[in-house]
Amino acid sequence: MAIELNAEIRNVAGKGAARAIRNNKNIPAVIYGEKKDPVAIEISGRDFAPIVQIPALRTKLFHITTKNGKEDAMLMDIQYHPVSDKIVHVDFKRIDVKKPVCVSVPVEVINADTSKGLKLGGVLNFAVRKVSLVALVDKLPEKIVLDLANLNIGDTVHGSDLVLPDGVSLGLHQADLAFATIGGKMPEEADAKKPAAAATAAPAAAAPAKK
Repeated sequence: MAIELNAEIRNVAGKGAARAIRNNKNIPAVIYGEKKDPVAIEISGRDFAPIVQIPALRTKLFHITTKNGKEDAMLMDIQYHPVSDKIVHVDFKRIDVKKPVCVSVPVEVINADTSKGLKLGGVLNFAVRKVSLVALVDKLPEKIVLDLANLNIGDTVHGSDLVLPDGVSLGLHQADLAFATIGGKMPEEADAKKPAAAATAAPAAAAPAKK
């Protein structure tokens, strides 16, 4: 379901105008993309505050209504004040809902407590925590789940191994990325080295002292 947002067209640009908007507890923003001119807008700070709390906000479709009509858009960026942490600007990008979009979503690992490899003493290296996906906006998942349950020591999960929902594909250069690896040595490998070490140490211990 799309997020509905009302906005006013900004006819005056510049730092002074943006400061005045923020002094009124509103937020300066812009809508751009789809080979159309960017439009400077002003959104209600009160209306936008609960929207920011929505999980996976950057996978959501926005319906932004102005006096010029309704725009289909996605959130691209939120800029915060470095001291007060208040929102100072928001960027939206127009989209065609009939065309796929490319968005990065988080990767979440599950079943670490039951993972074969981790139970044997392996160490998880969770190297890539976001994956770029391509899909229609209404098909985009909030996250991708990486199940560790059946992974053993030495196993690596590449992008091509991730389980994707129907209608969703990997973005460019994602298939070969190593998202997670369980490193370490299998118990039998560690045990095999112990007798070998003892065997090499024995002759040294038995060697007669030189006169």
